Amino acid sequence: MSKKQIEEHLLSMKGAEAEYPFGPDALVYKVMGKMYALVSQNEKIPRVTLKVDPVDGVMLVEQYKSVIPGYYMNKKHWITISLTDELPLEMIKDLSNKSYELVVSKLIRKDKEKLKGFV
Repeated sequence: MSKKQIEEHLLSMKGAEAEYPFGPDALVYKVMGKMYALVSQNEKIPRVTLKVDPVDGVMLVEQYKSVIPGYYMNKKHWITISLTDELPLEMIKDLSNKSYELVVSKLIRKDKEKLKGFV
């Protein structure tokens, strides 16, 4: 699974934007100004950080070596996945979708309405 594949998937989500607010080492993906993913840029083994339901996060950290509590994030609500091929692309895409959906579910009504207008 390549970093490029996950980045393309993250950017394909409705209203997605990517930027470097923390410098060139971390590409941050946002929807309506709220972060739902972060992809490391200059590491030998890239990592993606995603928002998760706390129960799912604990289970994933316990089950997979390549998953740790969110690196530099709230350890309860975020996980960081090293892209070592331990997790299949489809699973990472599914976790990315869930991260996006968690963030969208917390948006204020006005932003949810704006998001409906995106193609």
